[in-house]
Amino acid sequence: MPSQNPSFLLKLVSLFSVVRGYNILVIILAQYLASIFIIAPDHLGGKEILFNQNLFLIVLASALSIASGYIINNFYDSEKDLINRPNKTYIDNYVSQKTKLATYFVLNFICVIIASYVAFQAVVFFSAYIFAIWLYSHKLKKIPILGNISAATLAVIPFFAVFVYFRNFDLVIFVHAMFLFLVLVIRELVKDLENLRGDFAQDYPTLPVTYGEQTAKLAISVLVFLTFVPVVILLQKFEIGYMDFYFVFTTILLVLFLYFLWISKSKSQYLWLHNLLKFIIVFGVLCILLIDVDVVIKKLI
Repeated sequence: MPSQNPSFLLKLVSLFSVVRGYNILVIILAQYLASIFIIAPDHLGGKEILFNQNLFLIVLASALSIASGYIINNFYDSEKDLINRPNKTYIDNYVSQKTKLATYFVLNFICVIIASYVAFQAVVFFSAYIFAIWLYSHKLKKIPILGNISAATLAVIPFFAVFVYFRNFDLVIFVHAMFLFLVLVIRELVKDLENLRGDFAQDYPTLPVTYGEQTAKLAISVLVFLTFVPVVILLQKFEIGYMDFYFVFTTILLVLFLYFLWISKSKSQYLWLHNLLKFIIVFGVLCILLIDVDVVIKKLI
């Protein structure tokens, strides 16, 4: 058990672990890169976008709402995480449940206040998003398949806020979003396989617990093949510059992923597959820069 009086630094590290600060930093980077190189109008330069006050407030509100979402999710999953993630849970518990809940409400309050400086619609949007995250943590995640789809949808919504702000509804953005959404659903299902022991012990009705590992693997396989649809569309119908190398490389990785998925049986093997999917997502964020190298140079000048 954590010490009775952990230092302030330990509590900060614990809170950073609870809110998964590393994930939030990647999301912030992804929102800004997508804004600069995909979503924002071409006439806006990189500096104009980077120092756009309303965009900054939207990204900040997104980060706070996501952080609060991780907190409430951690609160509801505390028992099964003792089995599934004992080391992380040990670190997380340097902050009490009471402090976590207080932080959850404070972050949500600040998020809504920040949104109010953008527009009333932003307040409605983020209020609905906060409620949706709570609903997912409290109810939806306990429903096989629907829980996985809900988690992936909630992960994509912050990007929706950005392209609504810039009023850019080009088809290419939705195709990119569909690819990301499918990979996120796959990742959620792999997490269920990875956490099978703890979920089973807590009678948590995930897809592998309810219908078995083979059914979960079959569902993941179908989703992997579905990811090839947006990839083909992006390669054939749109100009995505050197990012086509990313999608070709990702397709190869997903084929290898499928092979290892069907021979995997242990938690460590599923964790390796989970990390491979994380790599695909984070690498994809960085490869946004490859869509148009000329635009990258122009926007950064």
